[in-house]
Amino acid sequence: MNLKTALTKAVWLGLITAILAVGAVWLSRRFVGSRDVQAEVAVQSVLSVSSLSNLLVLRGGALEQVGIARMNLLCAQGLPGAEDLDVNGCLAVLEQMTARVRSETERYHYRFERNPSEFENSESFYKMVIMAVVLAEDFQVKYAPNKMVTAADARADDGFFADAHDVFLHGLLGTNRQGTCSSLPVLQVAVGRRLGYPLKLVTTKGHLFVRWEDAKERFNVEAAGNGVNRFPDDYYRHWPLEVSEAEVQAEGYLKSLTPAEELAVFMSIRGMCWRDSNQYTKAAESFKVAARLAPGCQSYRTMLAELQ
Repeated sequence: MNLKTALTKAVWLGLITAILAVGAVWLSRRFVGSRDVQAEVAVQSVLSVSSLSNLLVLRGGALEQVGIARMNLLCAQGLPGAEDLDVNGCLAVLEQMTARVRSETERYHYRFERNPSEFENSESFYKMVIMAVVLAEDFQVKYAPNKMVTAADARADDGFFADAHDVFLHGLLGTNRQGTCSSLPVLQVAVGRRLGYPLKLVTTKGHLFVRWEDAKERFNVEAAGNGVNRFPDDYYRHWPLEVSEAEVQAEGYLKSLTPAEELAVFMSIRGMCWRDSNQYTKAAESFKVAARLAPGCQSYRTMLAELQ
């Protein structure tokens, strides 16, 4: 066999080997790795959810893939005060906030190393302090002045939910950067999760707050007041309203929410927005969804019955 013939044969053998290899990869994807391919497609499909109707058909882990910020923004679609809602634009601002919090957390880490007692000897708490400072000082995030009322002054007809800007994330990610206890804790959870922090959303009577919860630490963070404070669970049995143990059990207060329960909270806020706009049928539809997502929360069923 001459050199030319040998090279030609080698080329053909290489080509055949390559074809067989490609075929093997295709077969493995087709028959062995089909679940991985399907999972990847499912993730991409979830990440592209752009409407509330598409969001509400998702179940289980798919909601976690959507993310708390997108869920919250989609629940504001169509509401009074959300006429200018740009979901992707809001998410882009959220990414800017996250990048700034990340860089400042790294830049000032020497303060924690030098004096950990300044942050209650907790690096996790240090991270939450830096986040709050950056959001307040660099991005001018604040509590809406016109919504600052005590629990004693709150009334069913006070119009607290009349403007979606005040109770959903887009109010904090737009030009005014104002929100309430319905949206400020959600912003912190959204930024924190992007940074890998184990943050949870938690409810008590008439209020939302943030919880850091992993295998090492568990503490609550009050995100809607001045500065950053850590409070035990018992604090939220008395503030902003008194809560009985029966109510804790009936409403699921003081426990870390699942993605489905987070969505239920946002749908209940949506329902209250419709209620304050005298759109009672739409309000009932929202609470019906909330009751389905969080069957352990009695107040959703109570409100649905009243609206119906």
